[in-house]
Parts: sequence; structure tokens; C-alpha cells
Amino acid sequence: MNGTAWRGDDVILSGSGVTLQYKTPNHLVTATYKVDFEVCQSDRYVILGPSGCGKSTLLKAIGGFLAPVEGEIRIHNQRVKGPGPDRMMVFQEFEQLMPWKTVLNNVLFPMIATGKFRGRQAEERAHAALDKVNLTRFSNVYPHMLSGGMKMRVAIARAMALEPDVLLMDEPFAALDALTRRKMQEELLSLWEQLRFTVLFVTHSIEEAIIVGSRILVLSPHPGRVRAELGCECFHYGNVENPEFGGLSKRIHNLLFETGQMPAEEAHS
Repeated sequence: MNGTAWRGDDVILSGSGVTLQYKTPNHLVTATYKVDFEVCQSDRYVILGPSGCGKSTLLKAIGGFLAPVEGEIRIHNQRVKGPGPDRMMVFQEFEQLMPWKTVLNNVLFPMIATGKFRGRQAEERAHAALDKVNLTRFSNVYPHMLSGGMKMRVAIARAMALEPDVLLMDEPFAALDALTRRKMQEELLSLWEQLRFTVLFVTHSIEEAIIVGSRILVLSPHPGRVRAELGCECFHYGNVENPEFGGLSKRIHNLLFETGQMPAEEAHS
């Protein structure tokens, strides 16, 4: 892998030579090609790349919804063979929140549906999760009564009540206006400061990647290949006026769009 090597005993999620493909009516498309990554405990790990580079497809594979055609994905050194409660997804605009259920019942639902927790144990866990995200007093209200940041906290509480090892977030703020997006980034970072959960965050925004991430995996345009892995912890909460922020942004831009002939074996069918 290009860039800084991050290795240690706290690696909980990794990929080695991950090549992913999917079918269209006319073609077999290679989404990613031989991608390597390592996510450590409490990382804010960002996968960054232009539209169509395969980053969301990679996240689906990490979630267990798509199997690599080459390479492997491992969690706690066990090969990922399908979805599991150790990896929970938070979708765009928190669309998985059910508007007809209260905040508390939204958090309860996946625990009961999966059968992992039931009855009083599930209720205790739901209340504890809401307390961690500072939403206890909103447990009996409905999602439409909440701000965007509060909805995000509900979605995260709901995921974390199942005790996942990694929280997967697929461009959750992509549809928001610039000011709301920045507020949501700050909400996420504030919550991470409290709970120190491990998050794998997909985005196509360079600025968002630097603000949200502690490390960034930079992918090339289609098919997604690793350009570099970069540390950016010093930009936590993102001082975008900092000249170093601009320098890192420019470096990432150059990495994203640097040109080069793709080896023949990488071409999609």
C-alpha cells in the first residue's frame, strides 16, 4: 500500500487484494481492483474517491452484502462471509428511521428483529444507548420532530445498541446543503469524542474526508485502486483556513486524478 503503513495489534477490520465486480445488462464491471486497507480500534477511517470509483460497492462488501472475486475482507481476523451485527450500516439521510415509531421504538426494533436482545434487556440497552447520545428526554417523540443532527444520533444509537465493532456510513451527508453538512460533521465528531466508536465513512468530498477522518484511503477513478493512505488527525474539526489544510486538500486532489495507464489485467470485461 502507498502512503503510511498503519499496523498493530488493534487492527479489527482489514482487506487484502479486494477486487469486486458486478454485472450490468451488457458488461461485467470491475468496481475495485486489489484494494488493501486496515481499520484500527476507534479509527475514523474514510474511503475517499470520485463518483463511480467503487467506494460504496466496497462498503457493501465490508458489510457482507457482496463477496470479492479476488482477495478477502476480515474482521477480527475472521473472513467476512455475510452480513453480521459486528458491522452496522448508517444510510444516507438516516432513511432507515421509521417515522411511525418513537425514538425509543426505533432503537428497540433491530434488537428485537434480530433476536439478539429481547424484553427488559432490550429496553435497558435502548435507554442506555439513547443516554449515551444525549437523547433520553426525546425517547417518546417521533423522527419528524427531530433536527437532522438528532436523527443522526438516533441512527447511531440504534446501530450501537447492537454492539457493532464497526459503524459503516455511506455518504450520509451527501444530500445536505453546505451549512447543514458542516453541522452534521461536527455532530458526528462530537459524538465520536464521547464514545470513541470505530467508524468507516465513505465520501466523495475531499474537504469532508479531511474534517471527519483520522485516516483517509484515497481511491483512483474507476476501477477503484489505492492511490495512498494518509493521516489527517491534526485537522480534527477541520480548520479549513489552515494553509496545511489547503496543502493536504491539493495533494489529495492530485492523487485522485493523477493519470497513468491501467494495466491490461485491470480492465473490466
